[in-house]
This record gives sequence, C-alpha cells and structure tokens, in this order.
Amino acid sequence: MTVPADIRAVARPVNTIVDDSGRDGPKRYAVRVRKTCKYIAGGNPQPHNGKVIGHIIDHEFVPIEDSSPRKPPLPDMLSYGSSALVRSVTKDLCKDLLTVYDPSDAFAIMAIATLRIIKPSVTANRMSTHYSRCFVCKDYPGVAISKNSVSSLFQRIGMDGSRRRAFYQLRMKATTTDHHIAIDGTLKQDTSVVNDLSAFSYKARKRGCREISVLYAYDIERMEPICAELFPGTSIDASSYPAFIRDNDIRRGIIVADKGFPPSKIKTELSERPDLHFLTPIKRNDVRITDNDMLAFDGVLEGIDAHVVYCKKQIKGGRFLYAFKDARKAANEEASYLSNARKKSTFSAEKYAVKKNMFGVIVLESDQDLEPLTAYTCYEDRWLLEMVFRRYKSDECLDHTSEQGDFSVIGSEFVNFISTVATCRIIRKAEQAGLLKDMSYGDLMDDLSSAWRRTDAPEQAATDDGYWVHTLNTVFEELEGLGLSTPVPKPEPKKRGRKPKVKDQTELKPKRPRGRPRKNADPSAGNL
Repeated sequence: MTVPADIRAVARPVNTIVDDSGRDGPKRYAVRVRKTCKYIAGGNPQPHNGKVIGHIIDHEFVPIEDSSPRKPPLPDMLSYGSSALVRSVTKDLCKDLLTVYDPSDAFAIMAIATLRIIKPSVTANRMSTHYSRCFVCKDYPGVAISKNSVSSLFQRIGMDGSRRRAFYQLRMKATTTDHHIAIDGTLKQDTSVVNDLSAFSYKARKRGCREISVLYAYDIERMEPICAELFPGTSIDASSYPAFIRDNDIRRGIIVADKGFPPSKIKTELSERPDLHFLTPIKRNDVRITDNDMLAFDGVLEGIDAHVVYCKKQIKGGRFLYAFKDARKAANEEASYLSNARKKSTFSAEKYAVKKNMFGVIVLESDQDLEPLTAYTCYEDRWLLEMVFRRYKSDECLDHTSEQGDFSVIGSEFVNFISTVATCRIIRKAEQAGLLKDMSYGDLMDDLSSAWRRTDAPEQAATDDGYWVHTLNTVFEELEGLGLSTPVPKPEPKKRGRKPKVKDQTELKPKRPRGRPRKNADPSAGNL
C-alpha cells in the first residue's frame, strides 16, 4: 500500500523506509531500517528491510527503545511486609539449602515455603501469581514456579533422600547432648490411590479417609523442629520410632516422647549412640509402679504454678522412675470418670478403688539421673510440639496433601518442614515484640501483607524513606516492632515548666538591694 507523501516527508533517521501496515491504529506507519541489498545478475539491486525502529504517529517519528522480545517488566511496587518477615527468620535455612542443593532448587524451595506461609492453602496453579505480586520474586529471583515446574521440583526432592538427610544433619549440628528432643507424629489426609504412603490408619473408622503419618523431632530449647519424615498411614508410632532415629541419624540429646514411642523399640539405636537418651511415660498399669512404691511421694515441686507432688527412684538396670501427681488434673479426671459412670450407669466400686489413686498421675522412665523438676518441665514442654502440629494444620493449612506420587508427596512435605520451622520462628519473634497480645497470628500476617513498597527502594527499609505505598500507621508500628523498618527518630521530650525570659543585655538595670532601705535621719534634729 502506497504511503502518503506527507507521512514520507516526516523527518526520520537516514537509511530507513516507511511501511504501511494498512491497519488503523497508532502503529500503522512503521519505520524500518534498510538492512542490505541483494544483487541480481542482469537486474537492479533489490533492497531488504530490517527491523522496526519506530513509528510515524501524528506526523512525528516516535522511536522504539528496544524492539527485541523481552520478559514482562518487574512491577514498580510489591507487597513487602509478610515476605520480609519470613526472610528475616530464614536466612540460615537458605544458607543450609544452598550448601546441599543446586542454587536454582534452593531458591525455588525457599520461594514455595515462603508462599505457603504468606498464602496458606495456595495451590500450584496460583503459586506463580502470588510469587509475582510480593517481594518473594525479588528475594529469590528467576525461580521457575509454574505448576509443572513445582511438580518437577517436588519429584526431584523426593527422589534424592541423601540431600534431605544432609540438610537435616546441618540442623542437627546445633543440637547438643543436654538438649531435649520431643518426638511425635500427626496424621494428614491423603486420598491418593497411586502412592504407597496413603493408607487407612487406626483412626480411619472415625475419619473415613486415607492418611499419611508425619513424624517430627522438635528441639525444646531452640523451640523449633529439627527434622521430619513421612511414613504410611498404617504405620504405628512404635514401629516408625527406630526407623526415624536411624534415617535421620539422631545421635545427641534426650528424647522426650509419648507412650506411643516406648524405649524398648530403640534398644539397638540407644546402644549405638551413647550421647542419645530418653524420657518416656509408662502406662499406669505397669507393675514397676507398685513394685517400687512410686505413689509414696517425697515432696512438692517448687518453681511451677501447679501443685504437683513427686517421687524419684532408681530401679533395676540403672534406670530411673519419676512419678508426679497434679492435684488439679487429678480432680478433673476423677470428676470426668464419675460423670461418665453416672451417665452410662457403669460405676463399679472395685474399679473406682483401683483408679482413684492413679488420677492425675504420670510416671516417667529415663536412663538419666535428672532432677524431678527438670524431668517434669521437660515432659510438660512437649505441648510445644503439639502447638507446632496445630499451626501446621490450621494456620499453614497443611492438613492434607495435593500431590499424588510417593516422591512428590515426600518432596512437598520437605518444603512444608521449611515452612513449619519459619512459622515457629515468626511466632516467637512476634511474641517477643508483644504483637500477639492483642491480635492473632493470622491478623498480623494480614496486616503485614498490606504494607506495599516500591521495588527500587533500598534494602534497609525506613519508615520515613518515602518508598512506601498506602501503608497505615498501625502497620508501621508492627513493622518497627519486628525490626523490619527503622523507626523515625523521636524528638527529645520537652522540659516541664516555663522557659526563662531572655532579656537584652543593654536594657539590664542594677538589681535592687535586698531588704527595706533604712531612713537617713538628721542627728541635729533630735528626736521628733
């Protein structure tokens, strides 16, 4: 199509031509460079046109800065607060992952784990969307996070057990022999029919679905998990116990476990690991309680809020038994027992006489000579691991799996472990800042997600640096309390009282002498 003369007459770079596309719009007249000329034998040279360098718009040449294909530009503002909080507590985890995994995989693991904290129950289809709207895409750039890429990543992680164990060993190095390690498990829904982990557990008659078993080891002193492992839903805790110790090579610390993890199941593991010990409750009908007269209590524990009596004795084989009875728990258990017996009309004087003395009693067995208060508080601190599982299922929405194959499930649970460690640290940091007194964990993360920041902002954020986008003052206070933003320096407090009046030195007059001036009487006048 012929280009109008007035369009061809517009000033433009030399060695260019104007091409009419014939379509209406601002880019109808494209300006192309003369690329080369092709010589034809017996004919005139034929010019060849190159790429488009601009357009004629409103009779003016508008150049194109870069006409080559490129990736979508990074947004000029992103959600900052929640991703910054996660990153502030996971730098050592990222460092350990970089030691074990390829950098691309390490960044992908951290990005997915962060997104599962920021957006609980996020699906693989929505992962890329949330990745590109918060600072996770700046903290871990270049991550392939599409649905297929995430699935492939989980598959690789699940297939390579040696790397997972190497990562857990880095976590174990911070555990010393005097640390207490709580071990417990939880069940989570997995209805897949193509993997061997999904099975009907012993609670299937209540839940009516297939499940997998997840075992965690929790360092009570550090208040965070140190390793995890998956087992089939049909595997009971007692059978998984020795495999968990061996697979994760736990060699130091005092294992604080529940009744489902009897020490008799790990005799071999304990003999091979001299720095590994245990503290486990025994059943109330265990004959060792009556044989050693463990209900003859020696005193009352001091330094705790509850009213607890204790008894400590060494038994055959060199082990120790610790018996405790909580007065409040004993009353509650007795009231509950009598209430059920009355409701069901099953009260028996003989059974009641046997149970009465055992209400509120717990007896612990250990291969360590501990102070009774230490043994009691260590076992009571197991509730921290229960809190971890509660966060795991409620706040992080990890109560079910969305993967199908065995390796994919294992890889996904490894990423969940990173999320769980980060969540424990976030809660501890928020509690130290006093932010969870008046709000929930979910409300805090929601507030922080509303703090948007420009992408060209400096790495160290400050409340008054001018790079924030529609952020509320209450959110600034939360960011400052968590150490994510440098607060504005406050002016010095004003001194109370009126400021002294400053007088001009030229107008100063001599001060009047103190006291009333004496009269100058004439001595010759005498007394008047």
